[in-house]
Amino acid sequence: MKYKCLVFDHDDTVVNSTATIHHPCFAEYLRKFYPGESMSLEDYFLLNFDPGFIPMCRERYGMTDADLVHEARFWQNYVKDHVPVAYPGVREIMERQRAEGGLVCVVSHSFDYNIRRDYAANGLPEPDAVYGWERPEDQRKPHPFPLTDLMERFFLRPSDVLMIDDLKPGYDMAAAAGADFAAAGWAYDIPEIERFMRQNCPLYFKTVQALADWVR
Repeated sequence: MKYKCLVFDHDDTVVNSTATIHHPCFAEYLRKFYPGESMSLEDYFLLNFDPGFIPMCRERYGMTDADLVHEARFWQNYVKDHVPVAYPGVREIMERQRAEGGLVCVVSHSFDYNIRRDYAANGLPEPDAVYGWERPEDQRKPHPFPLTDLMERFFLRPSDVLMIDDLKPGYDMAAAAGADFAAAGWAYDIPEIERFMRQNCPLYFKTVQALADWVR
């Protein structure tokens, strides 16, 4: 076991969700409440990558705190009836980690109950801890709190932890907490994101199998 704790992002790392759920949801939200505005799937990936979802909403659409709460409620209602599918091979990584006595945790911009629902629906092991969107903004990635709190709770050192994520906020969080980071590159083919991740992340995996081989 290379790491005592594998920390997974959720969307586009464990489940294929942006292209099938989150982008269609956001596009529908813009159509209803920001007439004339639109966003392509590629732009949605890029702006979630940098500067991140909340800065994107504030800077591009002028959303206030109240607007962000409204958008989150719209999203919650949408995802209640849409369950994403896990990438093949992810379950095996988690099951092996758990069988060897390791921890499987989640740090995501999805809500805790949606994450747990998706894990159950896809036959994934129950996470040891989940840090989701329901937490205050300063306790969500890219802030280091989720990882530093995990390390305190489970008596871990930064070297015990591998954060696996497809976007820059996860990379920023891991760097701030001193944990290792693995870039998940299997959800999309966007040159700008792949270039940044390959240049800045010592670990970059284009397939789930490549990650599985590394953590074995």
